[in-house]
Amino acid sequence: VQLQASGGGLVQAGGSLRLSCAASGRTFSNYNMGWFRQAPGKEREFVAVISGSGMTTQYVDSVKGRFTISRDNAKTTVFLQMNSLKSEDTAMYYCAADVGWGTWRVAYWGQGTLVTVSS
Repeated sequence: VQLQASGGGLVQAGGSLRLSCAASGRTFSNYNMGWFRQAPGKEREFVAVISGSGMTTQYVDSVKGRFTISRDNAKTTVFLQMNSLKSEDTAMYYCAADVGWGTWRVAYWGQGTLVTVSS
């Protein structure tokens, strides 16, 4: 599986961004897909995950109510809509495929897309 993330950029606090991750492969709908992020000087952390069907999602507490993960299995793409962005959301965001539910172990990583939130 190859993953191509896009949509990062510079945004003011309170603004919004939508990240996209296009995946290759015909088994896309079999995989839980997720987003992780890594801020400067910090470890990579789980942000959100969505089941293969799209029916179930889970988020880290710090983004609940602000971020929404979704997927389009026909287009083999997963999205992360980020609203009410805060400076602490500044990080490199990584798309992930075949995410273990609850363990957040990842089989496939995409390249990062940088999100910078200015205060």
